[in-house]
Amino acid sequence: MAAGGSRGLLGLWLLAAAGLAAGKAPSCHEVRTAFQLRQIGPLKLVPDVPTAEAFESLLRLAENRTSSLFETAYRPMAKEAAEPVKKLFRDISLYILGAETTVEGAVLRFFDSLFPLVYSRLINPGITDLSEDYTECLRLTRQDINPFGRYSKNMVTELSKSLWASRMLSQALSLGIEVINTTEHAVLSKECSRALVKMQYCPHCQGLTLIRPCVGYCLNVMRGCLASVSELDAQWREYISTLEYLTNEMAASHDLEIALTGIRNSINEAILHAQLNGPQLSATVDKVCGQPKQEGNLSSDHIVPVKEATETQALVMAHASLNNKRREFINYMKRSRTFYASIAERLCEGDLVMKDSSTCWNGEDVVER
Repeated sequence: MAAGGSRGLLGLWLLAAAGLAAGKAPSCHEVRTAFQLRQIGPLKLVPDVPTAEAFESLLRLAENRTSSLFETAYRPMAKEAAEPVKKLFRDISLYILGAETTVEGAVLRFFDSLFPLVYSRLINPGITDLSEDYTECLRLTRQDINPFGRYSKNMVTELSKSLWASRMLSQALSLGIEVINTTEHAVLSKECSRALVKMQYCPHCQGLTLIRPCVGYCLNVMRGCLASVSELDAQWREYISTLEYLTNEMAASHDLEIALTGIRNSINEAILHAQLNGPQLSATVDKVCGQPKQEGNLSSDHIVPVKEATETQALVMAHASLNNKRREFINYMKRSRTFYASIAERLCEGDLVMKDSSTCWNGEDVVER
């Protein structure tokens, strides 16, 4: 029961931190009860019902901030830009969760979709015929003429190094869940089953129904039964060290919050660069894609740089929340570093042995403790 409870608690932390629960969310009732019965840490660590992680909140806030850029500074293209922005953040989320995609691919697909909008709504707002063929030509031309300058590549670089650590942590957490699920259903050998029966029930044959095994006897039996599980100790210690390294990386040079909140500014700078180079871009596009239908001479010379607003209270709170959760999580995991090496001790400290008696069962007879 003690080992099963510990594995259940560890599994809850891994699932919560990874944010990978799919479909109907699992109930927290059993784990919360285990916390209460075994007095493991503050009860507040286990919610009554599953809750969204701070990671999801940060993604939503970063997406909302990016959308607001178009709504406040680039209204002519705000409605059409909504879907590319949504897809960008969906791709980022999928990448972190381990999908077969790349940060570079997600960012460049976004700018491919953005260029036709910038070109037809900001650089040449008089365009009236934005056909599918012409739009596709603009997408392809974007890759050759690089209308957004260094800003699109810089955005790839900044996001790649930050999201990499988050992706690796997510995959590591998934691996931990698999390990726990495997050991949860370990099959006992016949020798182990016989030893457990002898330890628990042989005293009953002598009418000693209340006597419990001695601690040393219990340890010998449990270590034999759990020999294969305890062999995971070295790998588990290395696993915990890896988690610690990744969480530290996420809080240092690979800060996820800084990368996500910087997307808005990167996109703004990229659009401004394209506007400032509008005449040259138009001349190149006309040669490659032809001249679309226009209503008079409505070339845009109205460029308003958008200064970054100060961080909202919600963003600050989400940032602090994620940092706190990372810190709490890794501190808990570090305490479980010796989990597989000490399973037998954990079990024999539980209800299997006598706690308040001067005698115990040693496998053959009743002896003094």
